[in-house]
Amino acid sequence: MDKPISTSTHNKLRLERYIRTAIGIVISAFLFWRIYNVVVLQQHFGADTWVRFGLSGLILGGMYALIAIGYTLVYGIMFMINFAHGEVMMLGAFGGYFTFEILRFIPAPTTASPDLNFLNANPFLSVLLAFVVGITISATAGFYLEKIAYRPLRNAPRLILLITAIGASTILQNLAMLLFGPQRKNVVNPDVLDRAAGWVINVGGNDVLISYTGVFSLVLSTLLMIGLFILVQRTKLGRAMRAVAQDKNTAFLMGVDVNDVVSKTFIISGALAGAAGVMWSIHMGLVNHFTGFLPGIKAFTAAVMGGIGNIPGAMLGGILLGVIEAIGPAGMGIDFQLKDVIAFSILVLVLIVRPSGILGEKLSEEKL
Repeated sequence: MDKPISTSTHNKLRLERYIRTAIGIVISAFLFWRIYNVVVLQQHFGADTWVRFGLSGLILGGMYALIAIGYTLVYGIMFMINFAHGEVMMLGAFGGYFTFEILRFIPAPTTASPDLNFLNANPFLSVLLAFVVGITISATAGFYLEKIAYRPLRNAPRLILLITAIGASTILQNLAMLLFGPQRKNVVNPDVLDRAAGWVINVGGNDVLISYTGVFSLVLSTLLMIGLFILVQRTKLGRAMRAVAQDKNTAFLMGVDVNDVVSKTFIISGALAGAAGVMWSIHMGLVNHFTGFLPGIKAFTAAVMGGIGNIPGAMLGGILLGVIEAIGPAGMGIDFQLKDVIAFSILVLVLIVRPSGILGEKLSEEKL
């Protein structure tokens, strides 16, 4: 039986909560004053620029959200932070890149275009193949990562798992550097997904480009997030995942194959990271062994911001982080190279005011 909380402890916790709230209010007031001063009074940027920033933030946020869901799924099942998740995303990005490179050198000439290649002759099939390859590579990496690195340590202290995850991240990153080289590689998209092409809209008398790659990435990210939410909430596998996250021992006694559920969770997590990696390569156009590190850290930040273990929280945290990162420097009137500082500072602010995240952390009986 749990011991009741003493009055002095209760008062101490309440005082700490009041102090955190007061600090959060002071910091928030300063941020709002700064933003009002820069955006409203000084007006350095026009409406068209803010629209560009907002669109860029939504696109980035969608990819962050996909990666953040992978962190949340693994944490919900194993109560560990899989810091190798960004490198799993990087492998998916390389899968998409090499698929495009192979298809670019497969000839598919026609009478009208004798120099045509398969990439541009069949652009939709090429993109589909890139996603299939990238998702397969990342899902496979997730599966073997769990089976080789994490399963033998499942009952070990969480610190051991955390150190193992950091080690796995370093191994995958350096392995990619040895296999593919340290140089950044330019991703050549099909012509229909030219990064410089898109729809042009007029905002405040100025043209704003809505790129095809951006819309494609945002729409696909949204569809994948909706599909994952339906899978977890409406399918037999989803019920098994929620049962294992709630209590592994009870789920096992009820006939749930815990090892199978954990393996499938890592496969799904890796598949989402692979899809995000292919989208990243298509939209950003550059891939190297370091590609997944910073997006992985930011996605972890998004998962914590939204509420670790909470799938809707990971989605919300990813979108918010992307938008904050895009508009934050302009809104605060600081150098755009400090966008990462703003993103992580917002995380600190959120955790000061609400330590469990915006939507709250999902806690199981085992963790409690």
